[in-house]
Amino acid sequence: MRAAAKRRRAQRGMAVSAVSTLVFFGVLIYLITGASGWDEVKATFFDWGDFKDSFPDILRGFWLDIKLFVIVEICVLIVAMVIALVRTTRTPALFPLRLIGTVFTDVSRGVPTALLIYLIGFGVPALALKGLPTDPLVLGGIALTISYSGYVSEVYRSGIESVHPSQLAGALALGLTRWQALRHVVLPQAVRRVVPPLLNDFIALQKDVALVSFIGPMEAFRVAQIDAAQNFIYTPLVAAAVLYLCVTIPMARIVDHLQKRNRDIRGAAQVSA
Repeated sequence: MRAAAKRRRAQRGMAVSAVSTLVFFGVLIYLITGASGWDEVKATFFDWGDFKDSFPDILRGFWLDIKLFVIVEICVLIVAMVIALVRTTRTPALFPLRLIGTVFTDVSRGVPTALLIYLIGFGVPALALKGLPTDPLVLGGIALTISYSGYVSEVYRSGIESVHPSQLAGALALGLTRWQALRHVVLPQAVRRVVPPLLNDFIALQKDVALVSFIGPMEAFRVAQIDAAQNFIYTPLVAAAVLYLCVTIPMARIVDHLQKRNRDIRGAAQVSA
């Protein structure tokens, strides 16, 4: 009886949601398409012919975005973990490293990512030092790694500090070294807790990869900009936006799923307690 009532409530809720969604988007489409400037907007931003013409070049540029994103993401995960471990250690002899880690985090998070790309992209080649990279794509990747390592290291650090000290104490009491306790007891719990915010940072990183176009690389956004400027249309920019959405929306849904799973796990733990 109770299950049947619950099922009816769920069906009624789904019906209300479907109707309200249809009404909302119906009104929204009516207002947009009924606007006096809609025909001009449609021809400038949503022309199918321009979309098909510009899409292949933008897709090739987007492939560069994807490759850069993957490489930078791997570098960020490694660098940020090192910084987080340095900042959570309490060994007096490592104070200089903690100080460097703190300054690095403050500076990398305090300077806008676009400005950091400009400073590194144009400043490093100006030094004319042998051995330093001069490729704009490499310099842009370094700037993104520095910028996001600051954010991600704080996410890692919050996860490490969220693990109760008794976990570490228990591992040490069992005979593990501090590193073994950190590696096998603390870090697995910490990383599992911070996966959703990590993915949020990487969604932002996927979009910010387009900022490297400021110093020269022909990635998707730059290709779309040039195409739009040459033909006085904005449809190529819409094509670039569609490609970014193809990556960011699935990542956002994964974040939602992980957050829901964490809520369910916490709820089950509270009930069992």
